[in-house]
Amino acid sequence: AYWPPHACASRERVQIVSCGPRPGGNEIYDSLLAAIGAARERVWIATPYFVPDEGLKAALRTAASGGVDVRLIVPGIADTRFVLAATLSHAADLAAAGVKVYRYQKGFIHAKVMIIDRLLASVGTANLDMRSFYSNYELNALLFDGKPIRHLEEDFLQDFADSREASEEELRGVTAFARAGRGLARLLSPLL
Repeated sequence: AYWPPHACASRERVQIVSCGPRPGGNEIYDSLLAAIGAARERVWIATPYFVPDEGLKAALRTAASGGVDVRLIVPGIADTRFVLAATLSHAADLAAAGVKVYRYQKGFIHAKVMIIDRLLASVGTANLDMRSFYSNYELNALLFDGKPIRHLEEDFLQDFADSREASEEELRGVTAFARAGRGLARLLSPLL
């Protein structure tokens, strides 16, 4: 029942994790938190919408303060300016804790990928926001074999090259208007 017949020729290990709007825990959120907590070398994340709760931010700050190479790629160009304002506000907190935050420059980045060390990668539909974890039906694949993780690492290296690292000041907002907008977006984050 757990391993039905299939036509895949590969023997790579993949675990499919789903979540949706229902009472109880959230399997995607829980698996990502556990993976971040287990990281010893790196946590690389690409997401178009980064509106985390305090638990997710604390896990990333803890990893960075423990010497883990934590990098986050978010859009440089927004499809929703208000959500981008919230994303940048939350990313500023992480930059202050040693997380490297990159803004993608070649259009709107829509990848939802995370690599933990060389042991695990997550690819799927879930953004790093509470809407994905608790309101939407989402599906992620957890990859455990080295070959697909190396391919994702190559993609990340290209995405880093196509991005620029953002300063904490830029993330918080250079002008008073930008800071106020990000503060308002952050205040409304639970609704995004």
